[in-house]
Amino acid sequence: MNMEYDACIVGTGRVGLPLGLTMVEVGLNATGVDVDPALRDCVNAGRMPFSEPGYDAIVASKRFQVHASPEVVAKSAALVITVGTPLHNHIETDLAQIQRVLSSLTPLLCKGQLVCLRSTVAPRTTEFVRRFIERHTDLVVGKDIGLAFCPERIAEGKAHEELRTLPQIIGIQDEMSRELATDLFSKLSPDIMCTDFVSAELVKLFNNVARYVHFAIANQFALIADSFGANIFEVRELANHKYPRSSIAPPGFTAGTCLRKDFGMINEWNPYPDMLLSAWKMNEYCPAFLVEHLLRRTEIHNRQVAILGFSFKKDTDDTRDSLAPKLYRYVQRQLPSEIRVTDHHLPARIDESTIGSLVNWSIQEALKDAECVFVATNHTGYDAALRALAQQRPDTWIADLWNVTGKNQVFYQARDLGKEKE
Repeated sequence: MNMEYDACIVGTGRVGLPLGLTMVEVGLNATGVDVDPALRDCVNAGRMPFSEPGYDAIVASKRFQVHASPEVVAKSAALVITVGTPLHNHIETDLAQIQRVLSSLTPLLCKGQLVCLRSTVAPRTTEFVRRFIERHTDLVVGKDIGLAFCPERIAEGKAHEELRTLPQIIGIQDEMSRELATDLFSKLSPDIMCTDFVSAELVKLFNNVARYVHFAIANQFALIADSFGANIFEVRELANHKYPRSSIAPPGFTAGTCLRKDFGMINEWNPYPDMLLSAWKMNEYCPAFLVEHLLRRTEIHNRQVAILGFSFKKDTDDTRDSLAPKLYRYVQRQLPSEIRVTDHHLPARIDESTIGSLVNWSIQEALKDAECVFVATNHTGYDAALRALAQQRPDTWIADLWNVTGKNQVFYQARDLGKEKE
């Protein structure tokens, strides 16, 4: 099959764009399609539209271009779909974006092509895609066209390294699809592992949900420790030290577009409460925990409050499914005199659907006269800023679930940063 492009990435966001750029880097002729004009303009001009280390030089070469029209699909040997797969509010998988993409792509599909799902999907979604293709075209999967589910398992901020080092899981159910998908993804990593559709879908979900539950236990332990007047960081250090049978994770906000929703793609099919639902409830409670337990120590009403960090993950500019807006709303209920948000990875104004447009203060201005500080994200630089605050406002209370200062306490006053560990 003589095609102009080896691969077309459909949806060039935080999953699709690093994949497309890595394909170009390894010698493939790859292109992209995206509905976002701002993103297209940025990439086509040679700039990264978001932070992802390792890709500035590749995108600057302009060898990867993003198109508005899906017509480029007909010129591509493989189509890799990386659009969003959110949950509805009622713990129900939302297939709307995948359905829209499939509706636009099916008239352009050709014999010999590979269609590959890359986004995290609920079990049986790839089978849904197979039926959709065969209903809306004359093509038969496995005979005329290939179909695979190849989950991305990269950590944000590590895509450049992990796309070349992590094993590539390939979910297929016929030999044609196996050959096409293996040929494409072996260019990224020689470690290829083939399985069926559902098993590949569950691999990604199990990876994410296992981390989500692991962090939920850590957060529950933090809540329990503080309720008994114990120090979670001391208890964790003692529990983990040279103990060979478990490792308790550090506490912190557990969020993002994967961890916060992926449990629902499994839980959707279970009518009973279970540990996955309980993990979701615990992780979602963390913002309320910080507010409620700080109130046991000091007032928030009529106080100047600073929230450090608004993205969901350390040193990224990704605010999707961040728990910081939830923390903001809980603080807001206490009617402080002012809330100042700061995040040096974000623009001067932060637009949040449930809050509105927020001023993004500099760290110095956010902490000026702050009487209560909540660390919502463990960005680099917050340790030094909080230690400077200790010299200016020693009475300020700090809620630091992330332990960014290494004080090894969740709640403490700024003056305590000058003291040796007791």
